[in-house]
Amino acid sequence: MLNLNDFSAVIFDMDGLVLDTESTYFAAWQQTAKAMGYSLSDAFCLSLSGLHYKEIELKLLTCCGAEFNLDTFTRLSGIFWREQVNAHGIKIKHGFTGLLEFIVQQQIPYCLATNSSAVNAVECLEFAGIREIFSTIITRDDVEHGKPAPDIFLKAAELLQVPISRCLVLEDSYAGIEAASRAGAFSVLIPSTEPVDPMALALCDVMMIDLAHTLMALKVDCRDD
Repeated sequence: MLNLNDFSAVIFDMDGLVLDTESTYFAAWQQTAKAMGYSLSDAFCLSLSGLHYKEIELKLLTCCGAEFNLDTFTRLSGIFWREQVNAHGIKIKHGFTGLLEFIVQQQIPYCLATNSSAVNAVECLEFAGIREIFSTIITRDDVEHGKPAPDIFLKAAELLQVPISRCLVLEDSYAGIEAASRAGAFSVLIPSTEPVDPMALALCDVMMIDLAHTLMALKVDCRDD
């Protein structure tokens, strides 16, 4: 069960958790690969969920071969991605607005902790129209090692001035759940893709269907108290 009284802060992941960015990335990557004469399967794109771009590059080379031009891929995928989000924006995940309102009402500090770079994180939040919501944002630029290392969450707890053991981490990927676990936080897995990663499911403390159900669980426990 989720009891809000057990936590002193909430840490949100961004990609796939707050924002439906991953579908936009996947579409741009597949469009770029096709333009370059390659093919990236849906399963391969899903395997990149939650990873930092340097790790994604290594996986691309493994998948497509050492001759794969990463510079061209980065340039073209950026063009295709911006065409897409300029036209359609980035959707906010179901339940986020209500959950955030509840957290604010309860006067619990919160922040965003993402494996994305600071520039990319801000850009995505702006396309979604929620840039001002997060006064504290921790990105891959702020730490030595990205997820699945614990650095980002430890930095988040430090900035929030809350022990990591009192932090509720909301994540959608195995890399994020592993990072939260290694940091010593309480982790909630809210999968953004199906099937659910069995390793993430085994490692998380709780799994929820979405942020709306997470809110319902927290409200029930608050009412019970």
